[in-house]
Amino acid sequence: MKSNRNNDSFFSNIWVLRISSLILALFLFVYVNGSKDGFLRQNTRTGNNSALMSNRSATIKMPLQLKVNSQRYVITGYPQYVRVKVSGPSALVTTTVNTQNFKVYADLSNLGVGHHTIKLRTSGLNSELRTALTPEKIKVNIQPRATTTVPVEVRLSSKSVNGGYEVGTPKSSMTNVQVSGARDEVRRVAKVVAEVNVPKDATSDLHRQVTLQALDKHGHILNVIISPNSVSVTVPISSNGMASSSNKETSSDSSNSSSAKDNQNNDDSSTESSNANSTSNNN
Repeated sequence: MKSNRNNDSFFSNIWVLRISSLILALFLFVYVNGSKDGFLRQNTRTGNNSALMSNRSATIKMPLQLKVNSQRYVITGYPQYVRVKVSGPSALVTTTVNTQNFKVYADLSNLGVGHHTIKLRTSGLNSELRTALTPEKIKVNIQPRATTTVPVEVRLSSKSVNGGYEVGTPKSSMTNVQVSGARDEVRRVAKVVAEVNVPKDATSDLHRQVTLQALDKHGHILNVIISPNSVSVTVPISSNGMASSSNKETSSDSSNSSSAKDNQNNDDSSTESSNANSTSNNN
């Protein structure tokens, strides 16, 4: 009986109850917060995984590259750029759009002269990405490369100017240039011209840097490479004698005007002298 009374008194002690409640509260606090942190970590991992696993698409404008022996052949008819639609994991698509570290090309290395239809390819893309090209195929014309030498012809917009000046024979820094390109196109070259605009009010020699153009016999511009593609042109502008005559006439008119003024002054002086003498005699 005495032992039971001691136990009852122990549990009925207010401090024992308080300490027990504190320990229980601490235990519950640690348990709840640990569970919450674990839940948040799990959700964070899930969110990150979702972000990595989500898909997106983007379209990139890429230059088209050709695999061909450019020393022997000239290629025409192909587009300069191709649109590439890239689809796949969001992170990979974003990286590909930002870096554009891949290429789109057409392999013409095993093709001969003539017209061909070629399927475009890509390289350097991650294997997890899917692509769609626009266009998927291109048509090209492969021609042998040809080179020839053509004289330079200077064309003037006008051969006369105002004010008694005349236009002389223009001189180009290059008398001949090289023209290269597709053989059929090079054969059509009739002349290479440098066109110079001559102002009507020009009074001194003109010095111009002019871009050259290759023309066929009908005056149409041809798609060829001119080397060099520009020349320096000097157009002499000189007096034809009329300007000098005009200057002499002007000088003569001025001289005559001056002489007339001198004569008038002399007449006025003589009149004043005569009037003075008349007045003196009257006195």
